[in-house]
Amino acid sequence: MKKVHFQVEIDCPKEKVFSIMLDKEHYRKWTAEFNPTSHYEGTWEEGSKILFLGETEDGEKAGMQSEIAKMEPAKFISIRHLGMLEKGKETRFEQELYENYYFEQKNGSTLLKVEMDTEDDWLDYFGKTWPKALQKLKEVCESNC
Repeated sequence: MKKVHFQVEIDCPKEKVFSIMLDKEHYRKWTAEFNPTSHYEGTWEEGSKILFLGETEDGEKAGMQSEIAKMEPAKFISIRHLGMLEKGKETRFEQELYENYYFEQKNGSTLLKVEMDTEDDWLDYFGKTWPKALQKLKEVCESNC
């Protein structure tokens, strides 16, 4: 298991970045870098279940089943990934994986830091895709700020 880190500076206050990032419509825009049909079902409340979904090439719904482990609005989000959802079946991970977001105010802009657990097989993919997704989030936030 590896921990990867990414960050982006967004010219927008952290409260606004937080709000835009989690908004269902805007979420689809910036996470389309991972999957063009990316979306979520559930809420961002601490302790709640949330599904991060997209369609496979076969048109089936698939993704991750997760839980919001910690939520401090406009400061910190911790997502505990519990397992996968594929072909209508849920499978659990052998160990919990975390994805954490840190929002830091920096002279009127926001430094958004992302830290996540991943397996070696996914390092190249995330190394290429996260920077694109964060750049798209920056564009979405700055055009809606």
